Amino acid sequence: MSMSTIETCKAEDPVVMDNTENGQQHSEKSQWVLNAPDPPTPWHELIGSVRNTISKYQEKFSSLRGQQGPQIVLSFLRGIFPILDWGRNYTVTKFRNDLLAGLTIASLCIPQSIGYATLAKLDPEYGLYTSAVPPLIYALMGSSREVAIGPVAVVSLLLSSMIQKLTDPAADPIGYKKLVFTATLFAGMFQAAFGLLRLGFFVDFLSHAAIVGFMGGAAIIIGLQQLKGLFGIEHFTNKTDVISVMESVHHPWNPRNFVLGCTFFIFILFTRFLGKRNRKLFWLPAISPLLSVLLSTLIVFLTRADKSGVNIVKHIKGGFNPSSIHEIELTSPHVGALVKIGLIAAAVALTESVAVGRSFASMKGYHLNGNKEMVSLGFMNIIGSLTSCYVATGSFSRTVVNFTAGCETLVSNIVMAITVIISLQCFTKLLYFTPTAILASIILSALPGLIDINEAYKIWKVDKLDFLACLGAFLGVLFASVEIGLLVAVAISFTKIILISIRPGTETLGRVPGTDVFSDLHQYPMAVKTPGVVIIRIKSALLCFSNANSVRERILRWITQEEAEGNKNKEDTTSNIIQLVILDTSNLVSIDTSGIASLEELHKSLVSSGKQLAIVNPRWQVIYKLKVTNFVKKIGGRVFLTVGEAIDCKLDV
Repeated sequence: MSMSTIETCKAEDPVVMDNTENGQQHSEKSQWVLNAPDPPTPWHELIGSVRNTISKYQEKFSSLRGQQGPQIVLSFLRGIFPILDWGRNYTVTKFRNDLLAGLTIASLCIPQSIGYATLAKLDPEYGLYTSAVPPLIYALMGSSREVAIGPVAVVSLLLSSMIQKLTDPAADPIGYKKLVFTATLFAGMFQAAFGLLRLGFFVDFLSHAAIVGFMGGAAIIIGLQQLKGLFGIEHFTNKTDVISVMESVHHPWNPRNFVLGCTFFIFILFTRFLGKRNRKLFWLPAISPLLSVLLSTLIVFLTRADKSGVNIVKHIKGGFNPSSIHEIELTSPHVGALVKIGLIAAAVALTESVAVGRSFASMKGYHLNGNKEMVSLGFMNIIGSLTSCYVATGSFSRTVVNFTAGCETLVSNIVMAITVIISLQCFTKLLYFTPTAILASIILSALPGLIDINEAYKIWKVDKLDFLACLGAFLGVLFASVEIGLLVAVAISFTKIILISIRPGTETLGRVPGTDVFSDLHQYPMAVKTPGVVIIRIKSALLCFSNANSVRERILRWITQEEAEGNKNKEDTTSNIIQLVILDTSNLVSIDTSGIASLEELHKSLVSSGKQLAIVNPRWQVIYKLKVTNFVKKIGGRVFLTVGEAIDCKLDV
C-alpha cells in the first residue's frame, strides 16, 4: 500500500471479480447504510408506544364485537379474574390435591403469621388477618398456581424498622398500627400502578446481587431480633443494627425460655432433615411448627411455667378481619414518609413474589405475566389495608411447601385462608399460653433459606462489582438499617452503570482464519491483523459526553502502540505504517454531540498524520446523526456495512 492510495485487497473467494464490479458492489452496500430512512424522533417513539398499548386494548375490545351483553361482561371478568377461566376445567382430583396442600401450608402459615406479626411490632392477630383476606383476593386475580400468599419476614422487618422511627409502637400502638395500614395502602397502590402502566422495570433497580445481600443481612437481623423472645429479655432495643441488638443481649434473661425455645427449634430442624431424606414425609416439616406451638402451649398450661418467668402470647383477638378504613391516615403529617416506605415495601414484596412465581412457573412449564402479577398483588394489598392487614406477598418457604404438597391451582390458597379464618373464629383462646420463645424458634427455623452463600460466591466469581453491591446491601442492613442497606446497594449498582459508561470497552479486531469474521484479538489469538489497517470496535452502547474523550484517547494510543510495535520489525517497514483506521460501531446504539465532536477530533488527528477513518455498520440513530452533522462528508463517505467491505474496497485519499 502507498500513502496516497489504499489498494483493494484480493478476495479470498475463488470467484474472480474485477475492481470496477467489486467497487460498484461495495458502493451499493454503502448506500444502503447512508440512504436509510430517518429514524423516528423521541416524540414519535412515545406516541408509538402509547398507540401500541392502546391497540392491545382495542384488539381485546374488537374481539368482543358481535357478542351479546352477558358474554362481553363474562369475557371482561375473565381478564380480571383468571379463576373464571381455569375454574371451568376444575376437577375433583385437583380439589383433593389442593385441599391437602392448603391444609399443609395452613399448618405452617398459622404459627409463622403470629411470629411475623410480632416481628412487625403488631399484635399476633394481625398476622393471621394478613393470611386470611389477601390469599382470597390473590386466588381470584393471581396467575401463579403455586405461590402461597401471606406475611413474610423481610417485609415485616422492613415495615417495623422504618415506621417505628415515626411512632413508637410501645408508646402509641394504635397510632403505629394506623401508619402500618396507611403504608400498606400506598404499597398496594404502587404495585397496581406498576402493573397497569407497565412500569415493572422500576423493580429491576433492585438487582439480583442487591437482593441476595439484602436478604442475607435481613435474615441475620431478624435472627438477632428473635433473641428477645428466645431468651425472654424484657428490655430490648427497637433498633435493627447488629451493634444495638448485641448490646441488648446483656440484659437479664430467663433460662426456661431459652431451653423451651431451643428444644423445639432443634425439633423443627430435625423434622426438616427427615423431610429432605424421605420425600414421602414432606408433610412433617410443614406441620412441625404447628405441632411445636400446640405441644409447647400444652406444656406451659400444665406446668404453669408462665408463673416461673416463661413469656407467653396471652390474649389473641378472635373473629374475622375487622374493617380498617377509618384507620387509614391520608392527612397524617407523616404521609410523605409513608409514601416512601410504601414504595420500598412494594418493590421488595414484588421482587420476592414475582421471582418465586416465575421460578415455579418455569418448573411447571407455563408463562407468568409479570404485569398481571403486579396488578393482583397491588389490589390484594389495597383491599388488605382496608381489612386490618399489612403488606402481604408470595412467601418462598410456604410456596415450596405448597408445591411439594402437590398443589394444582390457587384453590390451595383459598383452603389455607378458610383454615386461618376458622382458627380465628374458634381457636385463638387456645393460644393464650403459647410461649413467645416458640414463635422465635419458628422464625429462626425459616431464616436459613434467606441466606444464600452459594449464590453470593457465584456472584463473586462472575462479577466483582455485582458482589460489591451484594456486600454493600448486606453490611448496610447489618450495621445501619434496612433502608440504608437498600440505598447502598442501589447506589453501587448505579455507580457500576456510570463506570461502564465512562470507561467503555474497546477492542482491536482481526480476521479469524478461514472466515470473513473479525473478532477480538485477545479472545481469538489466532485472528490475523490486516497490514496497514487498525480495526477497533466500541463495546459500549452509548458514546456520549461521559466517555467520548476516553474512547478517542484510547484509539489514538492504540494506533501509536501498533506503529511502535511495527517499527521493531525492520523487514517490511511499508506494511507497518497505519493508513486506515476502521471503527466498528455495530454495538453503538446512540451518540450525542460530545461523541460526534470526539469523532471529528479523532478524524483531524488521523488526517494530520496521513491516516484515514472509516465507519462500519452504524446503527440507525448513529448514522442519522452523523449525516445531520456532515461528519459523513468529512470522512469522504467512508461508511460500510461490514469490516470486510471496508478493507476490500478501494478508498481514495
